[in-house]
Amino acid sequence: MSNHAKPLSIRDALYEQPGPRTRRRVAIGTAITAVLVIVGIGLIIRQFYITGQLAPRYWTFLAQPTTWRFLLQGFRGTISVALAAGVIALVLGAVLMLGRTSGIKPVAAVCRVVTDFFRGVPSLLLIYFFFLVVPQYGIRLSSFWMITLPVALAASGVLAEVLRAGVNAVPRGQVEAALSLGMRPGRIMMKIVLPQAIRFVIPSLISQLVVVVKDTTLAYVVSYPDLMQNARVLITNYDALVSMYFTVAVVYILVNFAINKLSALVAERLGVKIIR
Repeated sequence: MSNHAKPLSIRDALYEQPGPRTRRRVAIGTAITAVLVIVGIGLIIRQFYITGQLAPRYWTFLAQPTTWRFLLQGFRGTISVALAAGVIALVLGAVLMLGRTSGIKPVAAVCRVVTDFFRGVPSLLLIYFFFLVVPQYGIRLSSFWMITLPVALAASGVLAEVLRAGVNAVPRGQVEAALSLGMRPGRIMMKIVLPQAIRFVIPSLISQLVVVVKDTTLAYVVSYPDLMQNARVLITNYDALVSMYFTVAVVYILVNFAINKLSALVAERLGVKIIR
């Protein structure tokens, strides 16, 4: 076997390469789907035209500098929440992962329950908890923290499992070798296992930021002035539902596309193969 043989990816290992007939079917299906999508978009645009949603009065306000300044204020709010929630989720996820892999059964059991709880509960429900329940106990939080904390908690459960997958990907032989040299388990985790685990999952950690950014759109519940909330204000002022939501959708798509590109770039720099 050649030393330069290309390593199998997970996809290659799980699925065999399609044959000529399957490739033809995939190509035909892709072409049909593309045509249907184009036709569907055309019908939507036609309906917008019939209902007058393409009239200039619904779009000209987008050329005003004040519109974009107001949206930029909301965008800064979105980025602030996303970054704060991402940092909190990463720290809490690491704590939950360390607890679950600690080998101490009570601690591992508690961390598993907490992780599964945060993974299973919708972000919106957590937001309502901080918005409606927490103030009843005399705890007053600003709208920033009423959206940041729930989003962070929901993401922490996912990040804990991502980090645990990275830890499990580190060859067990390295841990056994370190134990044979007399290293303590905690030191092995911090010095040997965790640095490699983070390297394995950095692309996934960055990609999870996409989910965090999307969850910030629920800020309207607590009236936090994020991009979506400011867009709602403009919709009310200009009665421009379609044009405003279309603009905001483009902004979110571009942001999430940039995050995915960053994830791919980091993976390439670290030599981590990701499946596309």
